[in-house]
Amino acid sequence: MRLAKSTMRERVGFCFRTSCLVFSFFITITAIAQDNSPYSRYGLGDLVQSSNVTARGMGGISAGYADYTSVNWNNPASYSSFLAQKEAKSSKLQSGRVVFDAAISASNRTLIAPNTPNRFTASDLIFSYLQVGIPLRRNWGLSFGIRPVSRISYLIDEKELLKDPITNEPIENAITEYKGTGGSYLPTIGTGFGFDLLDRDNTERKKTSTVSFGLNFGYLFGSRESTTLRNLYNDSALYAASDHTTNSSYGDIFLSPGIQYNFFKVNKTKKVTTGIRFGIAGNWKQNLAGTKDSLRQTYIKGNSGEIIQIDSVYQESDIKGTVIYPSSFRAGFTYQHGKIEGSTWMIGIDYSQTKWSEYRYFGAKDAVKDSWIVQAGAQFSPRPKTNYFSRVAYRVGVSTGSDYVNVDDKLPLVGFTYGMALPIGGFNRLSMYQYSVINVAIEYNKRGNNDNLLKENIVRISLGFSLSDLWFIKKKYD
Repeated sequence: MRLAKSTMRERVGFCFRTSCLVFSFFITITAIAQDNSPYSRYGLGDLVQSSNVTARGMGGISAGYADYTSVNWNNPASYSSFLAQKEAKSSKLQSGRVVFDAAISASNRTLIAPNTPNRFTASDLIFSYLQVGIPLRRNWGLSFGIRPVSRISYLIDEKELLKDPITNEPIENAITEYKGTGGSYLPTIGTGFGFDLLDRDNTERKKTSTVSFGLNFGYLFGSRESTTLRNLYNDSALYAASDHTTNSSYGDIFLSPGIQYNFFKVNKTKKVTTGIRFGIAGNWKQNLAGTKDSLRQTYIKGNSGEIIQIDSVYQESDIKGTVIYPSSFRAGFTYQHGKIEGSTWMIGIDYSQTKWSEYRYFGAKDAVKDSWIVQAGAQFSPRPKTNYFSRVAYRVGVSTGSDYVNVDDKLPLVGFTYGMALPIGGFNRLSMYQYSVINVAIEYNKRGNNDNLLKENIVRISLGFSLSDLWFIKKKYD
């Protein structure tokens, strides 16, 4: 008994230390990431992929998806599918597979001005997510972690000739620099539990159906710094440049529920399994408390390029306000077919919508609109053989929709994905219960077309590390 408790404490301590180390590493990566996305000026910025690497390889489907080797936070009802085995003569947990799921993403963004040769390329490497999933009992699981929700990173220079609004006569030449940084994060803890609706087993067939409910409880927080520097230049006159800078931060409780229904059938005669899973998840419109500081000043630049204030035109600190985060929902299904000790395949479709027309930033509207996206994907796992690649799961996906940024015209979205699950064996004889997977997803996304001021081509490679091990194992003695 003492040995069992000691082993459990060691595992919990190891998991906690590993989580802290990986999170610190990922935050360091995010701090040094460089990107430039003009569209991140609007709303909360560029939205980070909202699904794990497993789902990204299948176009992003997640509403009706569950997997005991990864954490699907988009629908917390999926937490009830964490692998758990109960004792034969009681409902107590005999063993459970704990999942440690983390990922990073590297992307290359190409900005193109349609019908011109002008283009710009930027790259970055960012932290994607860190999640831990723990089965508490059969049909009951717990998950906690943190992930980024949005990123703000832009630097835009504009040269223009200012004109008199009445006479339309030229006044002065101006150089304006727009820059912004920031983003938002969402740490969560959630639970999902399921109820068996059907459990029939005979010599030929076995049928089961389960309905699951889940809820994520989190704290959505973020910050934004936006600066506009304008400098008038003239051969015969010297003007002081102007600086308009706003720093803001916000944060509050964030809730997101979900539900899934799963029907699974085994044909023992034909040795075939089939299953279908439906899911719905989303969040309500939520108010996030915020504060901001505003500064309007004139300045000159020093020899090292630093800003030296000449006069403070306006300055106010700790302005209270509210950021309204919009409501959203996601619905979809997956269908799975496989042969016992043979190959399996799965297909799925998701539809999601977000009411960005509800969005407000300290009472102000922005150039955003309601968005939607349809995602479809598939996964194929060959019959396991001695060949390593026969144990690899292969994934493909597509997506299409409309972005939430609404500057000059709607921004259409089109995406294509490919993914793989690369299993890793144990490294020593003490790791016989461990099962680890490296998930890889390659995405190609197009944002905008020739009708927009700018269009983006984004190539993104995501690398996920899914590490799992059986915990709570109770020894049996003869």
